[in-house]
Amino acid sequence: MLLCIDTGNTNTVFSIWDGTHFIGTWRSATDHRRTADQYFVYLSTLMSLHKLDVRITDVIISSTVPRVVFNLRVLCDRYFECRPLVVGKPECLLPVPPRVEPGVRPGPDRLANAAGAFDRHGGHVVVVDFGTATNFDVVAEDGAYVGGVIAPGVNLSLEALHQGAAALPHVDISRPENVIGKNTVECIQSGVFWGYTGLVEGITARIKAEYGQPMKVVGTGGLASLFAQGNTLFDVIEDDLTMHGLTVIHSHNKDTA
Repeated sequence: MLLCIDTGNTNTVFSIWDGTHFIGTWRSATDHRRTADQYFVYLSTLMSLHKLDVRITDVIISSTVPRVVFNLRVLCDRYFECRPLVVGKPECLLPVPPRVEPGVRPGPDRLANAAGAFDRHGGHVVVVDFGTATNFDVVAEDGAYVGGVIAPGVNLSLEALHQGAAALPHVDISRPENVIGKNTVECIQSGVFWGYTGLVEGITARIKAEYGQPMKVVGTGGLASLFAQGNTLFDVIEDDLTMHGLTVIHSHNKDTA
Protein backbone atom coordinates (compact mmCIF):
# COMPACT_ATOMS: atom_id res chain seq x y z
CA MET A 1 0.00 0.00 0.00
CA LEU A 2 1.35 3.40 -1.03
CA LEU A 3 0.65 6.53 1.01
CA CYS A 4 0.79 9.69 -1.10
CA ILE A 5 1.22 12.97 0.76
CA ASP A 6 0.83 16.35 -0.94
CA THR A 7 1.64 19.26 1.38
CA GLY A 8 0.70 22.72 0.17
CA ASN A 9 0.89 26.05 1.93
CA THR A 10 -2.73 25.78 3.07
CA ASN A 11 -3.74 22.10 3.10
CA THR A 12 -2.12 18.67 3.21
CA VAL A 13 -3.75 15.76 1.38
CA PHE A 14 -3.17 12.11 2.29
CA SER A 15 -4.24 9.37 -0.14
CA ILE A 16 -3.80 5.60 0.04
CA TRP A 17 -3.15 3.86 -3.28
CA ASP A 18 -3.69 0.11 -3.51
CA GLY A 19 -2.07 -0.24 -6.93
CA THR A 20 -5.21 0.34 -8.98
CA HIS A 21 -7.13 3.15 -7.27
CA PHE A 22 -7.22 5.42 -4.22
CA ILE A 23 -9.07 3.75 -1.37
CA GLY A 24 -8.96 6.69 1.02
CA THR A 25 -8.26 10.42 0.74
CA TRP A 26 -8.21 12.96 3.56
CA ARG A 27 -7.34 16.65 3.84
CA SER A 28 -6.02 18.60 6.82
CA ALA A 29 -4.62 22.07 7.46
CA THR A 30 -0.88 22.31 6.91
CA ASP A 31 0.93 22.92 10.19
CA HIS A 32 4.71 22.53 10.47
CA ARG A 33 4.35 22.06 14.23
CA ARG A 34 2.44 18.80 13.85
CA THR A 35 4.55 15.90 15.09
CA ALA A 36 4.95 12.43 13.63
CA ASP A 37 2.84 11.02 16.46
CA GLN A 38 0.03 13.46 15.70
CA TYR A 39 0.13 12.54 12.03
CA PHE A 40 -0.15 8.87 12.91
CA VAL A 41 -3.08 9.38 15.29
CA TYR A 42 -4.86 11.44 12.63
CA LEU A 43 -4.31 8.86 9.88
CA SER A 44 -4.97 5.75 11.96
CA THR A 45 -8.21 7.25 13.31
CA LEU A 46 -9.49 8.05 9.81
CA MET A 47 -8.46 4.65 8.49
CA SER A 48 -10.33 2.99 11.37
CA LEU A 49 -13.45 5.09 10.78
CA HIS A 50 -13.40 4.05 7.11
CA LYS A 51 -12.72 0.42 8.07
CA LEU A 52 -9.43 0.34 6.17
CA ASP A 53 -7.33 -2.42 7.67
CA VAL A 54 -4.21 -1.97 5.55
CA ARG A 55 -0.48 -1.79 6.11
CA ILE A 56 1.39 1.12 4.55
CA THR A 57 4.55 -0.16 2.90
CA ASP A 58 5.65 2.84 0.82
CA VAL A 59 5.33 6.61 1.06
CA ILE A 60 5.92 9.44 -1.42
CA ILE A 61 5.85 13.10 -0.41
CA SER A 62 5.38 16.28 -2.39
CA SER A 63 5.83 19.35 -0.18
CA THR A 64 6.02 23.05 -0.95
CA VAL A 65 6.58 23.64 2.79
CA PRO A 66 10.06 22.29 3.61
CA ARG A 67 9.57 22.54 7.39
CA VAL A 68 6.96 19.76 7.44
CA VAL A 69 9.12 17.18 5.67
CA PHE A 70 11.21 16.27 8.72
CA ASN A 71 8.22 15.13 10.79
CA LEU A 72 6.75 13.30 7.82
CA ARG A 73 10.04 11.43 7.46
CA VAL A 74 9.87 10.53 11.15
CA LEU A 75 6.29 9.33 10.65
CA CYS A 76 7.44 6.97 7.89
CA ASP A 77 10.41 5.67 9.83
CA ARG A 78 8.66 5.23 13.17
CA TYR A 79 5.26 3.90 12.14
CA PHE A 80 5.59 2.55 8.59
CA GLU A 81 9.19 1.34 8.73
CA CYS A 82 10.06 2.78 5.35
CA ARG A 83 12.08 5.59 3.84
CA PRO A 84 9.82 7.98 1.90
CA LEU A 85 10.50 9.28 -1.57
CA VAL A 86 10.49 13.08 -1.53
CA VAL A 87 9.79 14.71 -4.91
CA GLY A 88 12.46 17.23 -5.77
CA LYS A 89 15.24 15.46 -3.88
CA PRO A 90 18.12 13.95 -5.92
CA GLU A 91 17.23 10.39 -4.93
CA CYS A 92 13.70 10.76 -6.33
CA LEU A 93 13.91 10.20 -10.08
CA LEU A 94 11.40 11.75 -12.47
CA PRO A 95 10.05 9.95 -15.55
CA VAL A 96 11.22 12.95 -17.59
CA PRO A 97 13.42 15.70 -16.09
CA PRO A 98 12.07 19.26 -16.29
CA ARG A 99 13.47 21.57 -18.95
CA VAL A 100 13.90 24.93 -17.26
CA GLU A 101 16.73 27.39 -16.68
CA PRO A 102 19.83 25.96 -14.97
CA GLY A 103 19.55 26.13 -11.21
CA VAL A 104 15.77 26.48 -11.20
CA ARG A 105 13.93 23.94 -9.04
CA PRO A 106 10.25 23.68 -10.00
CA GLY A 107 7.83 23.05 -7.16
CA PRO A 108 7.29 19.34 -6.43
CA ASP A 109 3.54 19.74 -6.91
CA ARG A 110 4.18 21.05 -10.42
CA LEU A 111 6.41 18.09 -11.21
CA ALA A 112 3.74 15.72 -9.93
CA ASN A 113 1.10 17.50 -12.04
CA ALA A 114 3.27 17.08 -15.13
CA ALA A 115 3.79 13.37 -14.47
CA GLY A 116 0.09 12.80 -13.85
CA ALA A 117 -1.05 14.82 -16.84
CA PHE A 118 1.34 13.07 -19.22
CA ASP A 119 0.35 9.62 -17.96
CA ARG A 120 -3.33 10.34 -18.57
CA HIS A 121 -3.28 12.64 -21.58
CA GLY A 122 0.10 12.46 -23.25
CA GLY A 123 1.96 15.68 -24.00
CA HIS A 124 0.91 19.18 -25.03
CA VAL A 125 -1.05 19.87 -21.83
CA VAL A 126 -1.68 22.92 -19.66
CA VAL A 127 -2.53 22.08 -16.05
CA VAL A 128 -4.38 24.83 -14.17
CA ASP A 129 -3.99 24.11 -10.46
CA PHE A 130 -6.11 26.13 -8.03
CA GLY A 131 -4.28 26.23 -4.71
CA THR A 132 -2.82 28.94 -2.49
CA ALA A 133 -1.42 30.14 -5.80
CA THR A 134 -3.06 29.51 -9.16
CA ASN A 135 -0.43 27.66 -11.18
CA PHE A 136 -0.33 27.00 -14.90
CA ASP A 137 1.96 24.05 -15.68
CA VAL A 138 3.01 23.37 -19.27
CA VAL A 139 3.74 19.74 -20.16
CA ALA A 140 5.66 19.08 -23.37
CA GLU A 141 5.19 16.29 -25.89
CA ASP A 142 7.57 13.95 -24.04
CA GLY A 143 6.10 14.66 -20.59
CA ALA A 144 8.67 17.20 -19.42
CA TYR A 145 7.61 20.15 -17.32
CA VAL A 146 8.82 23.12 -19.37
CA GLY A 147 7.59 26.12 -17.40
CA GLY A 148 4.40 27.91 -16.63
CA VAL A 149 2.75 30.80 -14.84
CA ILE A 150 2.12 31.62 -11.17
CA ALA A 151 -0.73 33.92 -10.16
CA PRO A 152 -2.12 34.73 -6.70
CA GLY A 153 -4.68 32.17 -5.58
CA VAL A 154 -8.37 32.94 -5.34
CA ASN A 155 -8.65 32.76 -1.55
CA LEU A 156 -5.36 34.61 -1.17
CA SER A 157 -6.76 37.46 -3.27
CA LEU A 158 -9.97 37.54 -1.24
CA GLU A 159 -8.00 37.68 2.00
CA ALA A 160 -5.73 40.44 0.70
CA LEU A 161 -8.77 42.47 -0.40
CA HIS A 162 -10.38 42.08 3.02
CA GLN A 163 -7.20 43.03 4.89
CA GLY A 164 -6.23 45.89 2.60
CA ALA A 165 -9.62 47.60 2.40
CA ALA A 166 -11.14 48.21 5.84
CA ALA A 167 -14.67 48.72 4.54
CA LEU A 168 -14.79 45.48 2.54
CA PRO A 169 -15.97 42.28 4.25
CA HIS A 170 -14.51 38.81 3.88
CA VAL A 171 -16.72 36.77 1.54
CA ASP A 172 -16.81 33.20 0.33
CA ILE A 173 -16.16 32.62 -3.34
CA SER A 174 -19.14 31.51 -5.41
CA ARG A 175 -20.47 31.94 -8.93
CA PRO A 176 -22.72 35.04 -8.95
CA GLU A 177 -25.98 35.00 -10.86
CA ASN A 178 -25.18 38.36 -12.46
CA VAL A 179 -21.99 40.17 -13.39
CA ILE A 180 -23.30 43.47 -12.01
CA GLY A 181 -23.53 43.11 -8.24
CA LYS A 182 -26.34 44.82 -6.32
CA ASN A 183 -24.49 44.88 -3.00
CA THR A 184 -20.92 44.80 -1.72
CA VAL A 185 -20.75 41.02 -1.31
CA GLU A 186 -22.11 40.39 -4.83
CA CYS A 187 -19.69 42.94 -6.26
CA ILE A 188 -16.70 41.21 -4.65
CA GLN A 189 -17.89 37.75 -5.68
CA SER A 190 -18.41 38.92 -9.26
CA GLY A 191 -15.00 40.58 -9.41
CA VAL A 192 -13.22 37.51 -8.10
CA PHE A 193 -15.17 34.88 -10.02
CA TRP A 194 -15.25 36.62 -13.40
CA GLY A 195 -11.81 38.12 -12.86
CA TYR A 196 -10.28 34.67 -12.40
CA THR A 197 -12.35 33.26 -15.24
CA GLY A 198 -10.86 35.93 -17.48
CA LEU A 199 -7.40 35.27 -16.05
CA VAL A 200 -7.59 31.56 -16.86
CA GLU A 201 -9.03 32.19 -20.33
CA GLY A 202 -6.45 34.84 -21.13
CA ILE A 203 -3.38 33.04 -19.84
CA THR A 204 -4.26 29.67 -21.39
CA ALA A 205 -4.90 31.41 -24.74
CA ARG A 206 -1.52 33.12 -24.58
CA ILE A 207 0.23 29.88 -23.59
CA LYS A 208 -1.35 28.08 -26.55
CA ALA A 209 -0.37 30.87 -28.93
CA GLU A 210 3.23 30.89 -27.68
CA TYR A 211 3.46 27.09 -27.61
CA GLY A 212 2.32 26.89 -31.20
CA GLN A 213 0.37 23.62 -31.04
CA PRO A 214 -3.07 22.49 -29.91
CA MET A 215 -3.10 21.83 -26.17
CA LYS A 216 -5.46 20.18 -23.71
CA VAL A 217 -6.33 22.23 -20.63
CA VAL A 218 -6.73 20.22 -17.41
CA GLY A 219 -8.18 21.80 -14.28
CA THR A 220 -7.29 20.56 -10.81
CA GLY A 221 -7.32 21.83 -7.24
CA GLY A 222 -10.15 22.63 -4.86
CA LEU A 223 -11.83 25.39 -6.88
CA ALA A 224 -11.48 23.93 -10.37
CA SER A 225 -15.01 22.52 -10.42
CA LEU A 226 -16.49 25.87 -9.36
CA PHE A 227 -14.86 27.72 -12.24
CA ALA A 228 -15.85 25.03 -14.73
CA GLN A 229 -19.57 25.60 -14.20
CA GLY A 230 -21.23 26.97 -17.30
CA ASN A 231 -18.12 27.75 -19.34
CA THR A 232 -15.43 26.02 -21.34
CA LEU A 233 -12.33 26.87 -19.34
CA PHE A 234 -11.13 23.26 -19.18
CA ASP A 235 -11.23 20.21 -21.39
CA VAL A 236 -11.34 18.03 -18.29
CA ILE A 237 -11.24 18.38 -14.50
CA GLU A 238 -9.27 15.90 -12.40
CA ASP A 239 -9.30 16.50 -8.65
CA ASP A 240 -6.73 13.75 -8.04
CA LEU A 241 -4.21 14.76 -10.70
CA THR A 242 -1.39 15.66 -8.30
CA MET A 243 -1.88 12.48 -6.29
CA HIS A 244 -1.99 10.41 -9.47
CA GLY A 245 1.28 12.02 -10.52
CA LEU A 246 2.82 10.91 -7.24
CA THR A 247 1.86 7.29 -7.97
CA VAL A 248 3.46 7.62 -11.42
CA ILE A 249 6.70 8.98 -9.96
CA HIS A 250 6.75 6.28 -7.28
CA SER A 251 6.21 3.54 -9.86
CA HIS A 252 9.01 4.96 -12.01
CA ASN A 253 11.41 4.84 -9.05
CA LYS A 254 10.39 1.29 -8.22
CA ASP A 255 10.94 0.19 -11.81
CA THR A 256 14.40 1.77 -11.99
CA ALA A 257 15.58 0.65 -8.53
